[in-house]
Amino acid sequence: MKTGSGTPPVVSDVPTKEKIVFVTFDDGAEKDPKFVTMMGELKIPFTMFLTDVSIRSDYGYFKPLQELGNPIMNHTLTHPNLRTESESAQRHEICTQQTKLKAEYGTTPRLLRPPYGNLNEATKTAAKSCGLQALILWRESMQIKGMQYQRADKKLHPGDIILAHFRGPSELKGTSMTEMTANLLRMISEQGFTVARLEDYV
Repeated sequence: MKTGSGTPPVVSDVPTKEKIVFVTFDDGAEKDPKFVTMMGELKIPFTMFLTDVSIRSDYGYFKPLQELGNPIMNHTLTHPNLRTESESAQRHEICTQQTKLKAEYGTTPRLLRPPYGNLNEATKTAAKSCGLQALILWRESMQIKGMQYQRADKKLHPGDIILAHFRGPSELKGTSMTEMTANLLRMISEQGFTVARLEDYV
């Protein structure tokens, strides 16, 4: 996706007729070893948008997931509502996280997910100055049971991006992240979709 001299595009879904969707996981608070095992066995591609405050207690947890071929992307340093921040503060949140993720994981992120999906023109300008190529939003989000849909027809569409989180039983009413992800993948399959790698399309 070439953006030319303009600011990075904001992407909620990818134009395609293929029955594919994209799975993304945010933040990084929950570090469930069973999730690493499950994703290693299933070999389902996904993208991680990581926030430093959530991952700094154990940067190493995400390395086996990255080694499976799942890229690590930028979700800011401290997870602020970027809309309420100045452009220079946004640049600090985004660029500093670029540097930290490159140092920890060896690659510089190309994609940014603004926390809460909140952004403004300053976010796009800051993201561009930090070397990011696209801002990634979503069409559906993973819930404890089921999915939350943005569209009225309450179903997946080709090219949809799905938001999930690294969350554990304390936030999920006792459900593990592994169980919740298994439910999500089953729902995707039941609707006749397969999961593709977001970075192959954006």
